[in-house]
Amino acid sequence: MALAHELFGKVGSDEPVGSGQQQSPGHRVYRGNPATGRPLEYFGGMPRPTFSTTLTPPELAGYVTRLVANYLPDGAERKVNLKPQVRAALERLEHCFSRIHRKYYTIDDRVTFDHLNSDHMAAFLYFLGNTIWRASGDTGLPTRLFYVNKAMNGIDLYFSVPMPDIFLLVHPVGTVVGSATYGDYLVLYQNCTVGADAGIYPTFGEGVVLFSRTSVLGNSTIGDDVVFAANSFIVNADVPSNSVVVGQFPGHRILPNTVPVRDRLFKSTPQGG
Repeated sequence: MALAHELFGKVGSDEPVGSGQQQSPGHRVYRGNPATGRPLEYFGGMPRPTFSTTLTPPELAGYVTRLVANYLPDGAERKVNLKPQVRAALERLEHCFSRIHRKYYTIDDRVTFDHLNSDHMAAFLYFLGNTIWRASGDTGLPTRLFYVNKAMNGIDLYFSVPMPDIFLLVHPVGTVVGSATYGDYLVLYQNCTVGADAGIYPTFGEGVVLFSRTSVLGNSTIGDDVVFAANSFIVNADVPSNSVVVGQFPGHRILPNTVPVRDRLFKSTPQGG
């Protein structure tokens, strides 16, 4: 255990392993969960962190503060301390990423957040803005974080949109996410639109994929395990569970979906669970 202590040190520390030691190229590995300080899990008698990040929570707070200052130099970023909110957002992000079965989300069996991965950062900035808004009711900083996310990653995802706990953004440039009702295991690709018709938004079940240039609008109820093919479009139309949608309303077609979305892109149990 002496070696384990040398490599991993005290549980819950913000410092990386050893003295700046890197266990995966470009990634700092932390003891336990840097957001919560939960204990390490043990594998083969050796402790292993379950969540790694490229920046410590304090570094990430400073990085986001500088992003806000650079994109929106009105001085508002100097009025807040982001560290507590960053930790809470990272906890939600870990929960989300631990269910994703896709390259770059797990490295060396560790759930991974890379601030230089734009898909990761798009999700994190949403979680951060939404966490601040839910905790305090503040809209000033969350609005700025929404704006930064839109400028950096090209996604229109407002902080008050009720995203599910588990979702995946795949190079979501040009995607507009409205205030619909969403189930877990949601996947959004580029140039998708979820919007209202006459003030009514869609309702999504669990395990829904919107491939590129999909639009789902209005009073539409979408079942579980539904895949929208590229360039599909519906408005005020329902889709049953276990379906593939192709084409444009009113001439769209509903085909059977035989592979659950969770089996395609997600894990049946969270990483480390």
